[in-house]
Amino acid sequence: MVHTPISLELVEKSIKNIGLQNFEHATIREIVGLVNILEKESGEKYIRMEMGVPGLAAPEIGINAEISALKRGVASDYPMVDGVSELKNEASRFIKKFVGIDIKPESCIPTVGSMQGGYGLFLLCGNLDKNKDTALFIDPGFPVQKQQFNVLNLKYDSFDVYEFRGKKLEQKLEKYLSKGNINSIIYSNPNNPSWVCLTDEELRIIGKLATKYDVIVIEDLAYFAMDFRKNSYHPGKAPYQVSVSNYTDNYILMISASKAFSYAGQRIAVVAISDKIYNRSYPNLLNRFGAEKFGYTFVLRIIYALSSGVCHSAQYGMAAMLKAASDGNYDFIEDISEYAKKAKIMKKLFLDAGFKIVYDKDIDENIADGFYFTIAYENFNGAELLKELLCYGISAITLYDTGSTKNEGLRACVSQVKREQFLDLEKRLQIFKENHKNS
Repeated sequence: MVHTPISLELVEKSIKNIGLQNFEHATIREIVGLVNILEKESGEKYIRMEMGVPGLAAPEIGINAEISALKRGVASDYPMVDGVSELKNEASRFIKKFVGIDIKPESCIPTVGSMQGGYGLFLLCGNLDKNKDTALFIDPGFPVQKQQFNVLNLKYDSFDVYEFRGKKLEQKLEKYLSKGNINSIIYSNPNNPSWVCLTDEELRIIGKLATKYDVIVIEDLAYFAMDFRKNSYHPGKAPYQVSVSNYTDNYILMISASKAFSYAGQRIAVVAISDKIYNRSYPNLLNRFGAEKFGYTFVLRIIYALSSGVCHSAQYGMAAMLKAASDGNYDFIEDISEYAKKAKIMKKLFLDAGFKIVYDKDIDENIADGFYFTIAYENFNGAELLKELLCYGISAITLYDTGSTKNEGLRACVSQVKREQFLDLEKRLQIFKENHKNS
């Protein structure tokens, strides 16, 4: 056995000291805290793949717009809860330019990241109809969204989409929706954690069934236009970001500034509610929130109660970035394509060391290179593999709480790994391979 950079004893001691009772279900933030301790105690720099945070600098366009807004005095004023007009207008225009659909500025609401947007939407959709008390996740998915449901004490169901791609998806969805208890369908596209990308045909199926069964589709576009197999930076021209909004009026888009614009620290996103849903009345909401229109309730009953709006200057920052992208002056996709370039290199390093890609296909096409990929190693389950990799100075998260059925896998994020760390990653993986060649 070749010695590992970090001893198993230190890893196990650190896990115990931070009070991790169930390592396989450790949250992302718990793994972040654990790795911080291991780096400090060992003196070794980790290859950090556990947390999906931007690895690129925030655009000067947004920063300068915020500075300008602050100098105008916005810091002393509460923003309107439904958002500043500049952001609402630019969000509407951006969606038209890059998704290809029409949505009024009125229906575009800024939220404190898509986390807050989702939380408010889950609460709202869970109270639309007393007979529809359950949401449906098309998984794998972002674990914290399930945590939000638990905090809200709302019901959800889920299935791993990997075995139900293409036409199989329709039959699978019918099984759930025909029960009559589903109020919403939730997924991310591209997907966190698997980087699966639903196809236009699959989105057509989802849209058709959403209309048939009158359920709302919450489409999380946290990784907007990040299927780098095609270049979507052609403002006002195809190819657009694929979206269920082309196939139903029962949709809500969550568009975050965190990844596409490397603006995670400012905690801002836009919830774009279809005009039909925004203005639709649901009598059951009157009993629960004292208002029955969807959009009104979302803004003035839920978002108002949660935060009284979004950071004033951040709204001007996002508006400026959206405007520059729509005007053809800011190719944000070219900037973030660095993630795909790094993923291609990192995947090869893992494959050369004997790992496999868990979610490896979009139907019959190789999975895209992007922000995340998933890995596994023979004879290890996810928790065992994570603990083992921590001894090699490599971090990730397990797939246990993502709704995945592939519990042997880990999610790896490329964003925090610097190119100058690739040689170190290769060396550590080769030691791993050497130490497990007879396993």
